[in-house]
Amino acid sequence: MTTSSLLSGHDVVVLGGGVAGCVLAARLSEDPGRSVCLVEAGPDYGPQQRNWPEKILNARALPRDDVWERHTAFYRIRARVLGGSSCINGAWNTWGSHADHAEWTRAGGERWSADALEPYRLRAVERMGLHAVPDAELSAWASAALTAARELGYPEVDMGVPGSPGYGRPLLNAADGVRRNAALAYLDPATRARPNLTVLGDALVDRLAIRAGRVSGVHIVLDGAPVTLEADTCVLASGTFGSPTVLMRSGIGPAAHLKENGIRCEVDLPGVGANLSDQPGVFVPLVPTDHLNRALAAKESAGELYVSRMLVRAASEYCPDGAWDLHLLPTAGPPLFGKLPPGQYEAGISAFLMKPVSRGHVRLRSADPLEPPEIDPAFLTDPAGRDVAVVRAGLEKAAELAAAMEPLARPADGTPVHARPAADLRARVGTYWHPVGTCAMGPADDPRSVVDGQGAVHGVSGLRVADASVLPTVPAANTQLPVLALAEMLADTLRA
Repeated sequence: MTTSSLLSGHDVVVLGGGVAGCVLAARLSEDPGRSVCLVEAGPDYGPQQRNWPEKILNARALPRDDVWERHTAFYRIRARVLGGSSCINGAWNTWGSHADHAEWTRAGGERWSADALEPYRLRAVERMGLHAVPDAELSAWASAALTAARELGYPEVDMGVPGSPGYGRPLLNAADGVRRNAALAYLDPATRARPNLTVLGDALVDRLAIRAGRVSGVHIVLDGAPVTLEADTCVLASGTFGSPTVLMRSGIGPAAHLKENGIRCEVDLPGVGANLSDQPGVFVPLVPTDHLNRALAAKESAGELYVSRMLVRAASEYCPDGAWDLHLLPTAGPPLFGKLPPGQYEAGISAFLMKPVSRGHVRLRSADPLEPPEIDPAFLTDPAGRDVAVVRAGLEKAAELAAAMEPLARPADGTPVHARPAADLRARVGTYWHPVGTCAMGPADDPRSVVDGQGAVHGVSGLRVADASVLPTVPAANTQLPVLALAEMLADTLRA
């Protein structure tokens, strides 16, 4: 692809080759009369699985090579590779509750209802090849957790559909230990062969080109040189951390903050970068018995050990009827952080807050696209203390589940985690890595909203956002499948 052909313009430029970007590029380029260019800051390993690094394909691990920042705060980890988070996450897919869809329809209209999104959910399940965890991938710990959940009275549920509280196995975009990421699923050889589709790897998005309130293209850095891509429509799919920073560098965002960074304000949208919502969690450590360590070692020796393969949807007293606001996640295997001697494993249960009230933010440190943004997740900071109360309720439920599994592991010494002060819980908090909300959808007269229900940015023509950042609230689910579905749906609005 020559620079001159790039400069000739495109009908659509998709900015960000993560989960949503791969969907958008594949679906929009199905029309041979529409030229599409997909821009990704990280490497493009191509359409053939054999050319991908083994670490990315290994579904038993969480690779951390192709990320924006190495050795950074845990909540800042985000993929920088074609395929995005589907290349570095746990390959889990779950769906939220009807209460989630009620929140989204209030913000974006009926296309966000469970019924309206259902065909797009099914489309994503088929394209990604999603399937439930097979029995062979259950460790002794996962099997015991399934039994314990049933004995505690939780019903078994399908984790891949709108449903109710209960226990079950997630849907996987992996088979026999090999991860099938969104780039391989959506940008396969047949899709790549389309003459109207251009995929640019290692191309950093700087800022949008805006003329008289309309986006006419985007300034990128390709092979170390500045390049401007002209486009009729630009679709931001740079993720919850990336999309708001591109908007702000382009002069779309809170006017005072833009001025602080020497950026001329094109459109004053205070909601850009605000409303950051992620799912914090606290881990309850347990001490594995010798029997469990031996069982896990045998599973690992056979190349079949997965740290987690089931979860429990649970509801606190704050949760609407029929919904859930907690995930209880039993895990056992090599520690995520640090190391243990051979034959020794980490075991425990995490309680994740799925519907947090607290809100953080993403802001610029400068107008330089190479400068990492300021990210404050503001975990467990809501003034009323509801988030801490729900996490504490989740930890109590985790302790009940652990007690039912005590033949395999016992509680660690000391005060039970759920009984510890709020400050201690905040010090122990981790994340499920499911941030949303920094370009939230809503009506134009709502100062907190950035886009409408079709992802069109308020006050700017020719510009859409189509990724997790448009969700005003996080679903009570792992976000990969919802993002795949929303990208499928928003691609249809662009094709109309």
